Order: sequence, then structure tokens, then C-alpha cells
Amino acid sequence: MNGRQWVDGGLLAVASAAIGLCLVDIWWVLAAIAAAFLAGRRMERARSALVVLTGMVVGGVAAAVLVPEWMVPGTSFVSLTVCAGMGPWMVGRFWRQSQELVRAGWERAERLEREQQLVAEQARLRERARIAQDMHDALGHDLSLIALRAGALKLAPDLAPPHREAAQEIRAGVAAAVERLGEVIGILRDERDEAAARPADTGIPPLVEEAVAAGLDVRLTVTGEPGGLPRAAEHAAFRVVQEALTNAAKHAPRAPVTVRLAYTADGARIRVANGPSPTGLPAALPGGGGRGLIGLAERVRLAGGTFGHGARAADGGFEVSAYLPGSGAGVDACAEPAPAPATVSPARELHRARRRVGRMMAAVVLVPLVTALVLTAVLRGWTIYTTGRAVLDPADYASLRVGQDRAAVQRFLPERQFPYHPSEENPPPPGEGVTCEYYAITAEPFNNDRSGDAYRLCFQGDVLISLDALIS
Repeated sequence: MNGRQWVDGGLLAVASAAIGLCLVDIWWVLAAIAAAFLAGRRMERARSALVVLTGMVVGGVAAAVLVPEWMVPGTSFVSLTVCAGMGPWMVGRFWRQSQELVRAGWERAERLEREQQLVAEQARLRERARIAQDMHDALGHDLSLIALRAGALKLAPDLAPPHREAAQEIRAGVAAAVERLGEVIGILRDERDEAAARPADTGIPPLVEEAVAAGLDVRLTVTGEPGGLPRAAEHAAFRVVQEALTNAAKHAPRAPVTVRLAYTADGARIRVANGPSPTGLPAALPGGGGRGLIGLAERVRLAGGTFGHGARAADGGFEVSAYLPGSGAGVDACAEPAPAPATVSPARELHRARRRVGRMMAAVVLVPLVTALVLTAVLRGWTIYTTGRAVLDPADYASLRVGQDRAAVQRFLPERQFPYHPSEENPPPPGEGVTCEYYAITAEPFNNDRSGDAYRLCFQGDVLISLDALIS
């Protein structure tokens, strides 16, 4: 047991002792509340405190039920345990959990901020790659045309030698500019994204021909007339086939692959399927946790289409499918949706955290209240039961006389004595060996006139020496 556990145990002991001392002096309730609150605020685990508090409640109930003389102090002890022990402890526990929730919220906010910075940095890098590709396509093409025209100008037969020399300088300068542009593009562009940045203008059939030339067993089937797709959809279709063929070549190079393109009036459907891998793995299983397929799904979604992938149960192969709408066409609602990556919504987490705080707040209020009500009902019921067995009938009381021996009196007395002793204005008769017994006048709990009143019978030895009705 470390130092913190010793302190927590000491606080529980102080709270328990203070609750017991409240039966002697009610001012000890302040110490009990403070110790219970601090224990609830400090303790990491609630088991030990719940065991102690439950034991105190059970002990108080047992004392009130089993020992008639302890009914009043036992009931008071249970009430103090619930109100001055359990209630403050749960308030301290709620305080601790709310502070932990706030701290966890700040930590999560900082983590989300860092993640947003990383996402922004990745977006910036991707934008640099796109800018580099645009510069390469646009400026490189324009500069090449300038160099071509300068070369044609140089070869003009009627051009003066100074102009011919100037044309040569222009051509050389443009060639140097193209070379420097290539160097700048190399700095801006991530070489890992070079294949991904390949333009879709080359078309899917040449892509399949390249895969066949590399040794992949690919069969292409095209139905319908291509055309009518937006540029984003064309590029997405190209990337779907490219990624599927790349994964098939990587994971099952000897598995047959079929590529089906179906062009319709409302768009294009793409299916790339392959047979089982000799190694037993799906031929198109992506590396890196499926980031390639997730990226394809996002690209197809941005183009207005739907994307799906999965293993085929028939032969153990793998299939990638996509639907890309044409210009003005809607999304195919029947197409298989793309699997969304498992993410945690901050709004949902905040909602759950608020629900936990709400449940804890309700528990702080309801648990002590319900416990007090249940225990009060149990003890009240027990009091009514025991009082009912301690009622001395008024007619039997009227037949008793001072001076009778105990044997004559005993046949009129109930089996139990009244555990509650009302205030006595007249003290019992003095004398050596005097004992007094108390019996209830009525067992009706709602009889305000007689409830709580008792008969007092005092004996000296075995002789009845006094009869009194104690009215509260």
C-alpha cells in the first residue's frame, strides 16, 4: 500500500469515526462530511469506499432490527451514514470525474489540433504536387513549342545571320529554361506520387497493354462508346484500373485479371476482378492498411460516383468495382457503397461524455436519496411490526394492580417490549432492584394522539410497584 492509499484509507476511517461520534455530539457531522468529500475526491477506485459505507449501513440496520434497545440510535446511525457519508463521498467522486473529463477534453482538443495541422500539411504537400504537375504540363508544353518555333526560324533560308544567331540563342535559352523547370518540378513533386499523377489522357487500353507487356495476364472487355464523362470521372476511372492492376501484379502476378468497362448513356461502370492468389491472399489486397482503396473511394466519391471492393466467395479472388456518372447524371443508388474507415466522431464523443456526466450527476442526487427512502421505509416497516407485537391492550392495563406478582401480571403482557421510550416527566420509583418495562399503547403509525405513547410497568423483584402511562 503506497502513501496515497494510506491517506485515502485514513480519510475513510476519519469519516466513519466522525459518523459514529455524531450520536454523541451532532457537531461531528461537519468532520464526517469533510472527510467523506475528500475521500471521494481523492480515491481512484470506489470499491473500498463502497464496501465501508455499505458495511456501516448494513451494521446500522442490523442493530436497529435485531436489538430493540438500539432501534433509535441504529436508525440515526443509518441516516447519518447516508447523509453525511455516502452523499458527500459521491459529490467528491463527481467532482473528481468532472475534473478528469475536463482534462481529457483539453487533451483531446490538443490532439485534434495536432491532427488538423498534420492534415493541413498533407493537403499542402498534395497541392504542391498538383501545382508541379500543372506547371510541368502547361509551361513545359508552351516552352517546347517556343523552342520548336525558334528552331524553325533558325532554318529559314532568307534569315539574316544576326537573326539566325538570335534564333539559336532563343532556342538554347528555352532549352535551358525547360531543364531548370524540370529541376524545380523535381523539388516540388513527391516522386512517390509520380505514378498517381499520370494523366488519364493516355486511356485505359494503353494501360492494360502495358500491364500485358509486363507479363500480367489481363483481358480487357469494353462495351459501349467511351465519351461523355467529365474529366474528373475519366481520371478516376483510369486510377481505379491502374490501382487494381498494380495491386494484382504486386500480390498475385500469376493470377488472371479481367477488366470490364461498360459505357452507357448515364456514365461508366468498371469492374476489375482477378482469380485467387497462389499464396492464398486476395490478389488485389492493398498494402499500408488499405489506404490505396480508401483513396480510390474518396476520388470516385468526389467525381460523383460510388466505389466498392471485396473478396469473391466463388473463387477466393478479389474484385474492385466503380460507377462514374456522366455529365448531368446522378449517382447510382444501387451500386455498392465504399467502406468508410473507422473514425471516431468528436461530436459523438462529446455527447457520450455529457451523458456520463449527466448520469453521474443524477447518481449523486438519486443514490443517497433512494437509499435513504428505502432504508427509512424498511426501518419504518420494522418499527410498525415490532410495535404491533408490543401493544398492551388498554383493558388489560386497566386490570393490573400495584402489588401483583410478576406471574399474575405476565399473562396480560405482550411477547415483546416497546423499544422506544418516550420522555418521562415522572421518573421511575427509586429503590434497589427496580426494573421497568415499556409497552406500546397503540400500533397505528398515523394515530397522532397515541402513536409513540407507552405504558411503564416497574417491578421491584417480582412485585409490580408502579403503573404509568407515558404520553409524549
